Amino acid sequence: MAAPQPRAALTIHHLRRHLVLVVFTVAAAATRGASTHTTAASSAPSAAIESPSPATASFLRARCATTLYPALCYNSLLPYASEVHESPARLAHVAADVAAARLRALSARVKDILRHGGGGTDPGPAEGGGGGRPSSETAALRDCASTISAAASLARQSSAELTKLEPDLDAAAGTTLPASSSSSSAAGGGGMSSSRQARWEVSNAKTWLSAAMANEGTCADGLVEAGATAASSPAGKEVTAGVATVKQYTSNALALVNAITL
Repeated sequence: MAAPQPRAALTIHHLRRHLVLVVFTVAAAATRGASTHTTAASSAPSAAIESPSPATASFLRARCATTLYPALCYNSLLPYASEVHESPARLAHVAADVAAARLRALSARVKDILRHGGGGTDPGPAEGGGGGRPSSETAALRDCASTISAAASLARQSSAELTKLEPDLDAAAGTTLPASSSSSSAAGGGGMSSSRQARWEVSNAKTWLSAAMANEGTCADGLVEAGATAASSPAGKEVTAGVATVKQYTSNALALVNAITL
């Protein structure tokens, strides 16, 4: 029969066990809290979701009325109203950012479809032997993944260009700029006047958003050209619908850039 453990040893053993349980309980609670926070953050816009002032809401409605999809414009940009401060340049910048995010999500979805075999293969040996060659649908989806990814980069580039715009508009209007903004604007324009620099930045933003829309059209056209089977397949229908949606966001961003008064 084993000799009984000393009372002090038992006490230390139980204390250690209790501490381990406490640590696991605290860690589990922290993990649940972090998970809840992550879920909430992923479902909420990055901007503060506070109710805009009546003036800001009115400004947003008036600006969105100049777009082809005013309801989509208003609803998608409302969460960012506190960032806009009734500035047409900032509003266009946010709209381009929103379009870029939508395009990135669509590109990721198309790549996911391809990874899981969307599009399939045509029967018969591929060139070089072994296996069927990619179907016309798969080829169209691959083109879509590339063109939509490029469109996302173009929209992001447009957004970045628009971040430079507001200091130049202020300078052109005679508003005093902080030293850092003024020097940055001068450096970016290579000695250009603020008004000329602003026109250049707006022109660039328009060009890149227009190019993004052209890429979206290329994806949609490619699916149509792949044939009725590709256009009517589950993957084809999903991507076609996704392209139609992102085109609306990009169109709204372009309209808001066009509405900037220089």
